[in-house]
Amino acid sequence: MIEPKPAIQPQKPNGTQSPSGKKRRFGGTEAQIRSALKFYKVLAYLTGSMLLLLCAELIARYGFGHYLFAGGTNAVTGQPFGFGFTEAEPPGVIGGVNVSVAVLIVHGWMYVVYLISNFRLWSLMRWPFAKLIILALGGVVPFLSFFVEKRFHTQVEAELAANPQASQRY
Repeated sequence: MIEPKPAIQPQKPNGTQSPSGKKRRFGGTEAQIRSALKFYKVLAYLTGSMLLLLCAELIARYGFGHYLFAGGTNAVTGQPFGFGFTEAEPPGVIGGVNVSVAVLIVHGWMYVVYLISNFRLWSLMRWPFAKLIILALGGVVPFLSFFVEKRFHTQVEAELAANPQASQRY
């Protein structure tokens, strides 16, 4: 004999349930998640911008054979060199700061901090590992960090709104 089921499914009093029926839990409080989200957003935009600058620098270096230099002395004329592009081979500037190399270094270290922000957000949200990979790709594929940030920011806000009891740990 088939038992009739009520039209409204009863909810457990201590938390909300996700559509799959499992109780959603976060790895931190709502304040911690929002802090991680803000940190991730700032790093996503900074890393994405540095990646675009890095791409422009690589095009100038390998496409046109020029480095971006600040200061130093023009190797041909001996005149002081201000700021701008110069020949890569043979070196067009003696001394000064190679801004092209600085962009490489800054982007590299910024990407490390970006990965830390990815891991922090991923672990607090308790997402699958595939989402961490997508987050990490945002720092190495041009323009992807801007799209990924928008998408995941929307997802975090929606999950926090849909599961208000899931972040209460204490």
